[in-house]
Amino acid sequence: MSDPGRPDEQEPVIRDRRRIDPQTGLPRETGATAPGSPAGPAGDAPIGPESGNNPFPGGRHAADDPGDPNNAAQPLNVDAGIAGAELELAKQEAAERTADLQRVTAEYANYRRRVDRDREQVVTSAKGTVVTELLPVLDDLDRARAHGDLTGSFGTVADKFVAALRKLGLEPVGAEGEAFDPARHEAVQFGTSADVTEPTVTSVFRSGYTLGDKLLRPAVVVVTGPEHGSSGDTTADSTDAAGS
Repeated sequence: MSDPGRPDEQEPVIRDRRRIDPQTGLPRETGATAPGSPAGPAGDAPIGPESGNNPFPGGRHAADDPGDPNNAAQPLNVDAGIAGAELELAKQEAAERTADLQRVTAEYANYRRRVDRDREQVVTSAKGTVVTELLPVLDDLDRARAHGDLTGSFGTVADKFVAALRKLGLEPVGAEGEAFDPARHEAVQFGTSADVTEPTVTSVFRSGYTLGDKLLRPAVVVVTGPEHGSSGDTTADSTDAAGS
């Protein structure tokens, strides 16, 4: 209880000494005091609901203003139409990128096949050039073999030489008894015989050669064909005799 001999004590006053105004967020002016409060040092403004300097307007646990653009906790209202358009645009861009990737992959595959084909053609052409220069040597070996000169060690070396060329894909063209082919044979003499039924190679003057699918040189041959009337006329005479 208060002492009747002492003046009444004043109720405690809470002064706000913060340098930053909690409502405006700006620094307070030096010497400024809240209206209705006793003068004092800067920032001695009383705080409380009655003073108007309440640092928590609406209460400490007041809900955030959903309309405040600076409030990061407020929910975002996204237009469904805009989201759908952006999704469709993203799908279109992904489809274009996929198509570009497929096109580049196909172009690279075609490029690899073309390079491999060109490389193979270059190798085949180089082989053909080298082997063509060696064909006169093979002609000499064929003549020596025909005269019986390929004997002993010389014959062994000749056989190895021919075998090495065979490994490169060289194949002889033109042999006695095979059918005449104008694309592979060069006829220098033509005769007839009752022993053949179609144009046939009966003698080889010079062998021809192929390297893979390429003809390096045609064979120079003698061709013998069937005699006129040897088979066809005989068949016709037999038919006429049967009819009469």
